[in-house]
Amino acid sequence: MSDQQKEGWEKELVNKLAFAAITEQRRSRRWGIFFKMMFLLYIVSVLMVFVANDSSSSPGMPKGDHTALVELSGIISADSDASADIIITGLRDALENKKSKALIIRANSPGGSPVQADYIYNEILRLRKIYPDKPIYSVITDACASACYYIISATDKIYANEASLVGSIGVLSDGFGFVGSMEKLGIERRLYTAGKNKGTLDPFSPQKPEDVEHMSKMLGEVHELFINSVKKGRGDKLKNDPDLFSGLFWAGKKAHALGLVDEFSSSSAVARDVVGHEEIIDYTPDERLIDRLFDRLGASIANTVMPKNEMRLR
Repeated sequence: MSDQQKEGWEKELVNKLAFAAITEQRRSRRWGIFFKMMFLLYIVSVLMVFVANDSSSSPGMPKGDHTALVELSGIISADSDASADIIITGLRDALENKKSKALIIRANSPGGSPVQADYIYNEILRLRKIYPDKPIYSVITDACASACYYIISATDKIYANEASLVGSIGVLSDGFGFVGSMEKLGIERRLYTAGKNKGTLDPFSPQKPEDVEHMSKMLGEVHELFINSVKKGRGDKLKNDPDLFSGLFWAGKKAHALGLVDEFSSSSAVARDVVGHEEIIDYTPDERLIDRLFDRLGASIANTVMPKNEMRLR
C-alpha cells in the first residue's frame, strides 16, 4: 500500500468514526427527549387523575340542613393537622354555613401545646356567643387528654365512650441530663453565655436548685391557667375530687362520675338523636393541595418502580 493510499484510508476511518460518534450523540439526544416527554406525559396524567379524584370526592356546598363536624385528631401543635389555624378555620366555616344546625368536634388526641389549645378554647367561647342557636358538642373517641380536654371543655356538652381515656389535666416539661455520662467518658463541657441565666436547664450541666424552682413556678402558672379554663367551661358539672387536676386520666365511666363527661354517645348518634339532623358534613380543612399532590405523586412513582408484592422493611 502506497503512502497516499494509506493516508486516504486513515482519513476515511477517522471520518467514519467521527460520523458514528455524531450519529450516536443524535440517537442519545433523541432518546433523552423521548424519555423526558414520556415523564412529562406521566406527570400530566397523574395531575389529571388527582384533579378528577379531588373534584369527585369533594362534597361541595351542602344543600340541606345538616350536622357539621370538625376533627381534632393527633398531636396539637403549630405545625400539625390539629393546629389552632386549621381547627379554627374548620370551626368558623362550619358555623358560618346557614344550613349547619350544630357542630360536633370529634376529639381523639393525647394533647400537645397549651398555647394552641388556648387559642382554640377561646375561639370556641367566642363562636358560642356569635352563634347561640348552634350548639357545639364534643365527642371523644379513643382518648382526649391534656390539651385536648383543655379545648373541648369550652363546648356545650361532652360525649364519650365508656372505654375512652379522658383527663390528664396537668402540665409537664421533660428532658435528659448527661452530666454523669460525660464524666464517665471524660468529656468536658464548655458553655459560654452573656446573661446570668442564659444557660438555665442546660442538659449538659448540673441542675441548679434555683433553675428547678423557676421551672416549677412556670409550670404551675400554666397549670393554673389550665385548671381555671376547665372550671370556666365545665362549671358546676365538675365534682370536688382531689385527683381531678392532678394529671391523672380515667376511662369514660369514671370520667363521667367526675363530671368530665356528660353522656355516652357517638358522633352519628349525637347528630341523629340530639341535633336531629343525621347527615354529617365534615368541615375539617384538607391538607394543603401541593402536599397532597406530591404525596400522591410519590406514592404513584413508588408503586411503579416497586412491585406491590415485594417484601419491604417497616
